[in-house]
Amino acid sequence: MKTNPKSHQQTEDVSAHVKRLEEENAQQKATIKWYEEQFRLLQKQRFAPSSEKTADNQMELPLFNEAEVTEAPEVEEPTEEEITYTRKKRQRTSSDAVDQLPVEVVTYELPETDQFCECCDGPVHEMTTETRREIEIVPASAYIKEYRQAVYACRQCESHHTHTPIVKAPMPEPVLFKSMASPSAIAHIMTQKYVEGLPLYRQEKQLARLDLTLSRQTMANWMVKASEQWLEPFYESMKAFLLTQPTMHVDETTVQVLQEKDRAASNQSYMWLYRSGRYEAPCILFDYRTTRASKNPKWFLDGYEGTLHVDGYKGYDGLPHVQLSGCWAHARRKFDEATKAGSYGKTDTPTLSEQGLAYINQLYKLEQSYKEASPEEMLNHRQEHSVPVVDAFYAWAKSSVKTASPKSLLGKALRYAISQEEKLRRPFQDGRLDIDNNRAERSIKPFVIGRKNWLFSQTSKGARASAVIYSVMETAKENQLKPFDYLKYLFETLPNLHEVTIESLEPHLPWSESLPSHIKL
Repeated sequence: MKTNPKSHQQTEDVSAHVKRLEEENAQQKATIKWYEEQFRLLQKQRFAPSSEKTADNQMELPLFNEAEVTEAPEVEEPTEEEITYTRKKRQRTSSDAVDQLPVEVVTYELPETDQFCECCDGPVHEMTTETRREIEIVPASAYIKEYRQAVYACRQCESHHTHTPIVKAPMPEPVLFKSMASPSAIAHIMTQKYVEGLPLYRQEKQLARLDLTLSRQTMANWMVKASEQWLEPFYESMKAFLLTQPTMHVDETTVQVLQEKDRAASNQSYMWLYRSGRYEAPCILFDYRTTRASKNPKWFLDGYEGTLHVDGYKGYDGLPHVQLSGCWAHARRKFDEATKAGSYGKTDTPTLSEQGLAYINQLYKLEQSYKEASPEEMLNHRQEHSVPVVDAFYAWAKSSVKTASPKSLLGKALRYAISQEEKLRRPFQDGRLDIDNNRAERSIKPFVIGRKNWLFSQTSKGARASAVIYSVMETAKENQLKPFDYLKYLFETLPNLHEVTIESLEPHLPWSESLPSHIKL
């Protein structure tokens, strides 16, 4: 029986058409699923709490042998007589919170003419004293402080000699030459803007209510000049210290500068952050740059040899003599987003994104259990308890990525974790490292919050000054110093140094033990 060539061709055409439609249908389903994920994620971001914390009942899932992973043979077994209750911690009261404040005593007594008994007209004596305590707050005030320097000359030399020596009484140098700016005024303006987030135009109105007319342009000039003259050398001294540390955290965020050479006002510039690790003295430095190019960290870290905590940004790759440590918080965030976007409701079995979260949650639980350990103890704990979790996670991720759509949030989370494997394993080879870059994100947050208030910098010089001032402020806060008192101390001390060098500035650095006690919390 002869087959009809035309019919055979039609069958092939129909098969090809069906196959093409099936491929289009699968692609459209994947697209719809992607849009559904994005919609649910946006709804969560808009209406749900922004916290990424996992519910307690989801912290651990039966994905691996937890008993083997979290066992600690060094912990002693409890005895039968062991007391199992704990005392309830006493709640702090308002009197506890103000015990460190100075006390002004105001005494009220009867005048002597009234100190007699209403019954028998005899004299009365003080039986006891009733006391009431109140918190008094004195708002900012402004006044003029006039310095008068006595100048001395010799009358005998004036009468009998051609040269008369002139002697002046010693007087502290001004923070800015030929300016009415005082150390306290500049420290107040800087603290209000860079700690409290109060823009200069609001400070201008606030000072006007104190009967002080001070334009925002004058305040800006004071800050820029004080930063360039005194805080810039201080910044360089802090940088010299930071570059000697074995570990460092790095992050960056955008900042808008209106007047930059050869750039439009709408162009985004960047504020980079570099800070020390957990076992070193807190040192936080901001660095203003016009771009996010890799040349910026390469320039700042010139000569540095150590380990950087970074996120997944490719600009950090290729830095000479530097190892990179990844951020498990970024990896966790992607699995968290996939879980929020893909949840249709409660199910009996955990989804793939929930499984990924469970692995990373277990790592954080282990980190929390020995957060006070020394670097050597931390490394031993990680090698014994955390490395098996990491191995199990990557075995699961590499098998699961084959079934996940590349464009889905789950697929992106899995591919991010796999592509960052070398960096994410780095903390488990060095006990000095953190498993994430949250330390840098916490340090850059005050700048991000402040940016919402003052929005932009006018000039690149102002942006540079902001970077220097933020560096001093945030480092002071991390070292438990009072920002205003510390800045005032610096502007009173630095102008009177015989010579401003790295060595002469060392006793005044925020972590120095020789700082006066009144500027410490």
